[in-house]
Amino acid sequence: MGARPLDVMLIGGTGTGKSTTLNAIFQTDTAKVGHSFAPETMNVSDHMLNDIFRLWDTPGLGDGFDNDKSHVRKITELLHKPYGKYNEYGIIDLALVVVDASTRDLGTVYSLIADVLLPNINADRILTVINQCDMAMSGRHWDFYSNTPDSALKAFLDEQAESIRRRIRETTGVNIILPVYYSAEYGYNIEKVLDLIIDHIPKECRKL
Repeated sequence: MGARPLDVMLIGGTGTGKSTTLNAIFQTDTAKVGHSFAPETMNVSDHMLNDIFRLWDTPGLGDGFDNDKSHVRKITELLHKPYGKYNEYGIIDLALVVVDASTRDLGTVYSLIADVLLPNINADRILTVINQCDMAMSGRHWDFYSNTPDSALKAFLDEQAESIRRRIRETTGVNIILPVYYSAEYGYNIEKVLDLIIDHIPKECRKL
């Protein structure tokens, strides 16, 4: 079996900024971004950064019962997408769960992890990140000149990351890595998102 890229699936609720995150990592408008209540990503799409790194954009949940049912099917099919001589490996290496920093409703996140991811991928291959940190306090304490949070917002985001980790553990039983917070729109902490992925590259292929 020849060399293949690291395959990372972006997954989250509608409006969490998965496509914007993909564009920020690629530093180009490779994925269409929605700017209304209608989600832009309705199907699974893959995007190669280079020969060793590929991101998969998936539809966001929270788009109505029928659409969510269809989206979950597409995501599950992707998690079971095989490769290898005998189709014994899963193409997705890591699942990157994108959380919206501006909301306290984590019901969709719990459902994604417990009902969609855990039945299909090992818990140690699930990473969580917090996007839109610029809006975590309704836009307050964000310096729009330097596109960075001030000390008050950083303290709030540090506490939010710990809270999300604790609540996910209590609700799903999964002890996730401390989430990284960032702003895809303003490019803040994107390098830390990449560091999180690189630091947790699996040592082995994922067996189906």
